[in-house]
Amino acid sequence: MSELQFPDDFISTSRPSPEELEANERLELIVSIIVPIFFSLIGITGFIGNLLVIITVLFNQQMRNTTNLLILNLSFADLLFICFCIPFTGADYSLSWWPFGNFWCKSVQYLIICTAYISIYTLVLMSLDRYLAVCFPVNRIRSERNTIVSILFIWVIVLVTCLPVFHAHGIVEYMDNGRNLTSCTFMNDNDFMAWSTFHISFFTSSYLMPLIFISILYFLMLLRLWKSNLAQSTESKRGKKRVTRLVIVIVACFAILWLPIQTILLLKSLNHYTAQTHLTIALQICSHILAYASSCVNPLLYAFLSENFRKSFRKIIYCHPSSHSRYLPTATKFTATGTSGNT
Repeated sequence: MSELQFPDDFISTSRPSPEELEANERLELIVSIIVPIFFSLIGITGFIGNLLVIITVLFNQQMRNTTNLLILNLSFADLLFICFCIPFTGADYSLSWWPFGNFWCKSVQYLIICTAYISIYTLVLMSLDRYLAVCFPVNRIRSERNTIVSILFIWVIVLVTCLPVFHAHGIVEYMDNGRNLTSCTFMNDNDFMAWSTFHISFFTSSYLMPLIFISILYFLMLLRLWKSNLAQSTESKRGKKRVTRLVIVIVACFAILWLPIQTILLLKSLNHYTAQTHLTIALQICSHILAYASSCVNPLLYAFLSENFRKSFRKIIYCHPSSHSRYLPTATKFTATGTSGNT
């Protein structure tokens, strides 16, 4: 099983009674059926939704702005996660061994961590972009070129700094109730880091610190947004509020969906959480599903909260520009001056 599935908790340390053995087998059967179903729903929904977002931004010149470039990067990271992580994790839950080899075990774990980092730091950039748009509307820093450079910088830094994660994972063989099983997991005998150190640093750098920084930015931004006496048009203020609301909801959903699994990982690294009962096992599985669901919720948020994305989605789905020309987005975009339309 993958590291986020805590395989050690499923390994029996003592010989169970026949009743306990039957209950454990029943639980394994339920998990092997229910979890892949949820993962399949997440994967299909996320694949279609994020693909629509990518097509919308790439092939619609009117959607090219700093905020939407960051949304494009977020969708690409989510799509990468959906294609290369979710199917193998779902198969991992269904099987009692890892059938994909040691290299792909390392690769899946590496991609899970990389896409998590890229997603959260893309959200940090989105928050910074909103802060600059609201508090410093006349600013040359906020440009498409600088946004692309920032995105590339994040990818390079994350891909390089997460390399120890690749080397720290591997296939481990173990015995469980007389069965020879294999697990794709964190290897405690690796030369790079301890298991507790890894999860504490992961919680701090991928969740706690970014969200503190984002919260500070939004606090300052909302103060300026609601109390500013600058002479701005009503439409300009309305547009900024709409896009700010969209970004806030995206960040809030990420924070809420990842909170349970991050909390469990942190508690386990401090030896304050063990999944030895059906309830605790169910809690960690639900937390895992919630975290993975974050990869498919963003397109749904765009569909509900962004008028331009709704119009573009309809145009792509109907594939009939002549009869649905009314769904074309308005020719407004974010610029370095901070004027906004409906993204």
